[in-house]
Amino acid sequence: MNATTTLHERGQSLWLDNITRDLLETGTLARYIRELSVTGLTSNPTIFDHAIKNSAAYDAAIRTKVKQGKSGEDLFFELALEDLTRAADLFRPTWDRTRGVDGWVSLEVSPLLAHDTASTLAAARALHARAGRPNLLIKIPGTREGLPAIEAAIFAGIPINVTLLFSPDHYLAAAEAFMRGIERRVAAGLSPEVGSVASVFISRWDAAIKGRVPPELSNQLGIVIAKRTYKAYRALLGSPRWQRVFNEGARPQRLLWASTGTKDPAASDVLYVKALAAPFTVNTMPEGTLKALADHGAIGEMLPADGGDSEEVLARFTGAGIDVDGLAGQLQEEGAKSFVNSWQELMDVIGGKSAALAKAS
Repeated sequence: MNATTTLHERGQSLWLDNITRDLLETGTLARYIRELSVTGLTSNPTIFDHAIKNSAAYDAAIRTKVKQGKSGEDLFFELALEDLTRAADLFRPTWDRTRGVDGWVSLEVSPLLAHDTASTLAAARALHARAGRPNLLIKIPGTREGLPAIEAAIFAGIPINVTLLFSPDHYLAAAEAFMRGIERRVAAGLSPEVGSVASVFISRWDAAIKGRVPPELSNQLGIVIAKRTYKAYRALLGSPRWQRVFNEGARPQRLLWASTGTKDPAASDVLYVKALAAPFTVNTMPEGTLKALADHGAIGEMLPADGGDSEEVLARFTGAGIDVDGLAGQLQEEGAKSFVNSWQELMDVIGGKSAALAKAS
């Protein structure tokens, strides 16, 4: 039994943080589902940027859509939805079998809307309707402006992947938005079964402080933050407030580990996957990390529900001069800017390919 199967059997969902048309056309995604226990998928603008830029697989579709007058964001979302609806159909048996607990794919709203609540909600509604798949999560950043849109989207029955979370406080704010949306549905007599995950980014913590802490603390801050967040998550799941809505038929918002590919070449390529094995969570991992886990990963102890030694280790980071709370805000702000940059690069790639293909036809 390989480590991917072991993780799945211990109660953690493995999602692939990648989507390309080649993955679909070659049957590779179907093989990952069949052989590596992959039960979901996430995407982002950077992933699509690389997929479209580095492959001719999209050229025919782009050429056709350009002739139809499509361009920019509209053209991109048509391409993305073609891929993600196919992926959603591959995961639909998992979604059906687990009754909506697992088997999801994710599509992100334009990051240009990250600070515009009303437009974010409108985009989420439109994208989910265009997809026509019940197992499609719409990604909305858990920024200050994003939180009201998340609550409103959940109330509207739109499944949401809350992205760009970095700390226990960020996670709790996202969980609060989810809960308010669910409680409003219960009060309105609507079904409280609306899917959601809360995505906490891990490796960016360690990249941000590289060279600023003693060697024994290298590549440990992201794990410590995850342990603290998992403690908050488990406490929330056991709280009377959450149990009341569960009793009404709601599904818990699951905690998802994102950015779990190891950025430090000197560290293990499965560092974060092994450290963050935890029941009733999701780990969405890059394709290289998934393959490494299947090839030579070994799963040890599961993450303790009480956070283990997280407070003790965190104190060592504080003693080393790391302002964890300040860094969390900085990482979220930088992440939002990075998403915008990736989006603009994606639009440039779409525009460049569209022009080149139109000229050649």
